[in-house]
Amino acid sequence: MPYFAHPTAVIDEGSTIGNDTRIWHFSHIMPGCSIGENCNIGQNVVVSPQVVLGNNVKVQNNVSIYTGVICEDDVFLGPSMVFTNVFNPRSAVSRKDEYKKTIVRKGATIGANATVVCGYEIGEYAFIGAGAVITKPVPAYALVVGNPAKQIGWMSKNGQKLKFNAEGIAYCPETKEKYILKDQNVIAEK
Repeated sequence: MPYFAHPTAVIDEGSTIGNDTRIWHFSHIMPGCSIGENCNIGQNVVVSPQVVLGNNVKVQNNVSIYTGVICEDDVFLGPSMVFTNVFNPRSAVSRKDEYKKTIVRKGATIGANATVVCGYEIGEYAFIGAGAVITKPVPAYALVVGNPAKQIGWMSKNGQKLKFNAEGIAYCPETKEKYILKDQNVIAEK
């Protein structure tokens, strides 16, 4: 196998797993999901059918990733965070044909115990604080916290808080990369 799976992990037929991915204790990879290269799937993780995880995705322990979720490359999913896939679930009502798509763009971080209500997009390099509840789209590079989550700032690609000057320019304190804020959108200068 081009990937590592702990003996207690359950990997159903029909899933695709990339090279150098690691799947740890008691995790369940269901049929029809796609996991990229160099991912780390922590202990007690569920990856449901048709979920897509890009390359270098880090999934911490006790995370549930339900059908309808797409995570692009370099996404970080913190311990015990959870995605939903139906707005109004009921035990006695089957809503499998109502699953909503949730997209987590490249480089985004979702903190421990956060909940992402289905049907929204989390922008690239967004940073969702621990315990936040996402109930609307999150812009690229946004820093959001709370329940319901509210934006309190902006983050760099390296996860450093950005401080914009009056001209709408900020520099990552770690990398010195330049960012421009215009019309409530952040762009990393290339």
